[in-house]
Amino acid sequence: MSGYRWDLFISYARRGSVQKWLLNHFHEKLRDCLANEFQPLRIYVDRGMPRAVHWPSNLQHALLHSKIMIQLLTPPYFDSDWCLAEFRSMRAREELLGLAGAGQSQGLIYPILYGDSENFPPEARERSWVDFKDVAYPDPSYQQSPEYGNLHRKVTVLAGDLGQLIPQVPEWRADFPLIDTPDPVLRPTPPLPRFE
Repeated sequence: MSGYRWDLFISYARRGSVQKWLLNHFHEKLRDCLANEFQPLRIYVDRGMPRAVHWPSNLQHALLHSKIMIQLLTPPYFDSDWCLAEFRSMRAREELLGLAGAGQSQGLIYPILYGDSENFPPEARERSWVDFKDVAYPDPSYQQSPEYGNLHRKVTVLAGDLGQLIPQVPEWRADFPLIDTPDPVLRPTPPLPRFE
């Protein structure tokens, strides 16, 4: 399959509360806010992956065929081999296309700050991010709070920004690079200690 299949690819670490926040609030709110402003956009989140597929291939295929990567930044993001492979694959694409550099500063990675940024590596500090730390409440009860409107306002602005960026994405190319699948695919479970 050639060409873009997804407008947005959401890259996030499964450790910490960001996954709950993504599934409880952000994904649906982003989809709704985008639909208010634009034609329906296609958002890839790995939680919608079909059963019995080879998940490493599915992730790589989705990233390869996505226009923009939304990066949910947390400290565990930079400890995840998978997140780093997604990030570096999209950076390699930007380099191939001459984006996110001196000639053209706009890139294809849209970082959203969810958690502490003090310990991020230097490569994560090269881009401006949108700060969502003040709306980073993962529990469903957050929807009943008066502050939930702040999340809606922030996502509405984000949707407007993404809606303007997506039409500017260069045409899909078959030579978009992918950083190799981390090895091993899943870290083996450490053996249980034996007491003799």
